[in-house]
Amino acid sequence: MKILIVSDQENTYIWDHFDKEKFKDIELIISCGDLKASYLSFLVTMIPVPLLYVPGNHDIKYLQAPPEGCIDIDNQIITYKNIKIAGLGGCIEYTGGPFQYTENAMRKRTKKLIRSCQRKGGLDIFVTHAPSLGVGDGDDWAHKGFECFHDVYKTLAPSYHLHGHQHLNYGVNQKRILTAQETTVINGFSYYILDYTPKES
Repeated sequence: MKILIVSDQENTYIWDHFDKEKFKDIELIISCGDLKASYLSFLVTMIPVPLLYVPGNHDIKYLQAPPEGCIDIDNQIITYKNIKIAGLGGCIEYTGGPFQYTENAMRKRTKKLIRSCQRKGGLDIFVTHAPSLGVGDGDDWAHKGFECFHDVYKTLAPSYHLHGHQHLNYGVNQKRILTAQETTVINGFSYYILDYTPKES
């Protein structure tokens, strides 16, 4: 199953020069945050499949006007075509705001989500805005990852962790795809198409 991942930067190729043929095989869209609500609504209109999202730290406007036609999975786990997907939005607290969290606050959210996933039989795709500590995060405090996300890898071993926040154009050593334990970690900056393969049972 092909999944379109988007995050952090509206892609002008998609928005201004949309080519329906390029995205004809997409079955699901996942946003990792910090994108205009109008962009997400455009995507779900042009590509008629579900769009799941978590809020980024700059998505305060979502509180008054969330993306139309899209599904907020922040603090939620849903199942789509037998794939269990759960999300946690926001980033490390650095200026304050509704989508910024201390490590302790995010740890509480993470523990709650892990329990929900365990009750529902596990997790296949973990979706966040922020990365994990030491796995694709930045050197500055604002782009520091969360240590508690490693608990998700250890406890649930999802096939994929999709995140944003750390832009791939921040430096020459940025990598889109990394590995943490048994989980493939993908930075969804701009856009990326994932050819999802279910775990072998």
